Amino acid sequence: MEYTTLGSTGTTVSEICLGCMSFTEDGEGWTVDREESTEIIDRAVELGINFFDTANVYTQGESESILGDALAEYDRDWPVVATKVRGSMDEDNPNAEGLSRKAIEQELQNSLDRLGMDTIDLYQIHRWDYDVPIEETLRTLDDAVRRNQVRSIGASSMWAHQFAEALHTSELQTLERFQTMQNHYNLAYREEEREMLPLCDREDVGVIPWSPLAGGFLTRPHEEMTATIRGEDADWDHYVSGGGLEINERVEELADEKGVSMAQIALAWHLHKEVVTAPIVGVSSVEHLEDAAEAVDIDLSDSDVEYLEDPYEATAVAGHD
Repeated sequence: MEYTTLGSTGTTVSEICLGCMSFTEDGEGWTVDREESTEIIDRAVELGINFFDTANVYTQGESESILGDALAEYDRDWPVVATKVRGSMDEDNPNAEGLSRKAIEQELQNSLDRLGMDTIDLYQIHRWDYDVPIEETLRTLDDAVRRNQVRSIGASSMWAHQFAEALHTSELQTLERFQTMQNHYNLAYREEEREMLPLCDREDVGVIPWSPLAGGFLTRPHEEMTATIRGEDADWDHYVSGGGLEINERVEELADEKGVSMAQIALAWHLHKEVVTAPIVGVSSVEHLEDAAEAVDIDLSDSDVEYLEDPYEATAVAGHD
């Protein structure tokens, strides 16, 4: 495994982040049950992956509990754990969602309890909250850092002007600033290159893209898109509309040429982007995890990258409100 620095935090993380969205107590469909989830986490540690991303809303807290229980078997200094807050955890409780002080403080404590940790390494807002002033959210997160419940804070998909406003507010009010951006970015969806990624680059913000494999769209030939349970239910229109079919074909062609998998090519492309810290890779098996980890060793030339990117066309923004 290769390692890099998470934004300007000074924290060292693996170049592959294990996404834990699919971890649940009783796996069905595309989710993974506790036993297999634990096997995946254990193998990740063996492979040198030390960066793990979850959220309170992932399988309604079960993902956090499974991750926390699995990592409890290791030295707490080893993993870098990231989780998120904003989505609803109780449809009957209006204060169990959003980014108000009350919601953040209670959901942060709940996440700490499920994870079995005293401090979360990276605490992220899952989306922008249009009903709460960003200053209130930042002051609450700043307090959490001062209490040592959180080491660093981050954000997820939003408009670049909103992220710029948040960073400016932190500077004006001398509050903890967002150190990371978890955004929607992959070979078949590159709208983030217009504003968000240049902003992150300028502000030394770590970029940890979600859906680096385009929800599976870049992992197999597009003719086989319904070959998996998740594929049958997936909506890939926003990937296809941006020249995705030809991109998919070029990923397949380059993978065949190099004797690797399509997923590895798609991840290697991320790893050749200086602005990207670590793509967040969700897997449903140990084999998929091992495949992803090997992507750090794949070398792409400038011409390879250009060939993969060339068919891309502008498409509608997808991934945030």
